[in-house]
Amino acid sequence: MKKFKSFLIAGTAAALLTSGNPALANCPTKGVKEMTGAGATFPYPLYSKMFDEYNKICGVKVNYQSIGSGGGIRQLQQQTVEFGGSDGIMNEKQKQQAKGGNVMHIPTVAGAVVVIYNLPGAEKTQLKFTPDVLADIYLKKIKTWGDARIKALNPSAKLPTQDIAVVHRSDGSGTTFIFTSYLSKVSSEWKDRVGNATSVNWPGDIGGKGNEGVANSVKQIPGAIGYVELAYAEQNKIAYAQLRNKAGKYVQPSLESAAKAADVANLPDHMEVMVTDSSNPDAYPITGFTWLLVYENQTDLAKADAVAQLAWWMIHDGQKFATPLGYAPLQGVAVKKAEALIKKIKVGGKSVLN
Repeated sequence: MKKFKSFLIAGTAAALLTSGNPALANCPTKGVKEMTGAGATFPYPLYSKMFDEYNKICGVKVNYQSIGSGGGIRQLQQQTVEFGGSDGIMNEKQKQQAKGGNVMHIPTVAGAVVVIYNLPGAEKTQLKFTPDVLADIYLKKIKTWGDARIKALNPSAKLPTQDIAVVHRSDGSGTTFIFTSYLSKVSSEWKDRVGNATSVNWPGDIGGKGNEGVANSVKQIPGAIGYVELAYAEQNKIAYAQLRNKAGKYVQPSLESAAKAADVANLPDHMEVMVTDSSNPDAYPITGFTWLLVYENQTDLAKADAVAQLAWWMIHDGQKFATPLGYAPLQGVAVKKAEALIKKIKVGGKSVLN
């Protein structure tokens, strides 16, 4: 077996393989030269970089279609891809419709979903929102930027009196799953009226496809508000807000504050967990993991091995690409839980990494 040493990524310890664990070969050796995945747009900038590097190192091309978590779940269910990508947890019905049996959720990184806005004249002031105000904007109960509740939170901002154009995802989206998970935790009315899912019945306004579609709509429409992954907001140079967290502290979305939310000691073995609305006083409240969706029991040894090797590389060596692109690397317990899940990928009852 090969032994790997631990390394630090942006000050975060990322555990690598040690003696006694399954060894990741320099490259997969069972002849698979191309793999297909589909799903979440949330991690797409990172996955593009990871898969490009993996191809350079191992000569294995990974074709990943950034079609949204809902699309990734459907393609995995139909077994048209080797793995899916999702920022949302599959529900029981979706799991039952998966033709390949039990689906595992293997976390790759964590990230923040930020509230973006386009307010001409107020660009120099970073807005602040409380959970109730944000929920009521999306419930269409707060309809203008001149609303007294928004003004009270942002007394120094030059807020226009125009209507708020509320932008949401039009496709099945893990980013929506994270966002609506948060709103469902902080607003009983949202939980009862709209709920938490990759697709919901929005109270109104504008839909955009993908993080790209939401970002572009907000950027083009004065008075618009929306939600995207932090990297998309920064790449598109769109203003984003601070949010008051569960501890009553206004928190800046960042790698550090997202990592605080994701660093949970009692994570479940299956890793199907939402870390939104964290009680950590330094955590940004709209944070979530993104997962690879992989069948536990597979029939093709070469493909199963290729998926396991790729996933192992992503949660170890591939983590060095997370921080530069605006994602929080896996750390601590999350790495160990992800390793254990990858070791469960099997053919004929035998783990492909043993």
